[in-house]
Amino acid sequence: MAMQEQMLDVRVSGDLLLVETQGEMNEAMLRDCQLRVLELAHVTGLRRVLYDARAMLAPGADIALMQQELDGQLGGIKLRRAIVVPGTRLAYLARIAFFEGEDRVFYDDVDAAQAWLREV
Repeated sequence: MAMQEQMLDVRVSGDLLLVETQGEMNEAMLRDCQLRVLELAHVTGLRRVLYDARAMLAPGADIALMQQELDGQLGGIKLRRAIVVPGTRLAYLARIAFFEGEDRVFYDDVDAAQAWLREV
């Protein structure tokens, strides 16, 4: 079985910050992702973040726990995050990773995630 290529893209998409991931998230990618999201949030003032993880492979639980740790370093920045996942395993890990605040997990539905982000 061939390894799936890893990809991380963090950018502004309209009135949202968009994070697209592919392959398996590792510690370096996760740190880079968090740094890029925070940099864009500072520069743009945008606080709504859509994580499109539909092409992501489920990482180990250590990565989910590391996201909790990184979120502890957000300081005063309050992000509203929607995480779009392809199935239950990644949904479970996303709920562990993004366990505080208003963050919400969506199954394969980017439109619903965007609508939810824009409600407030």
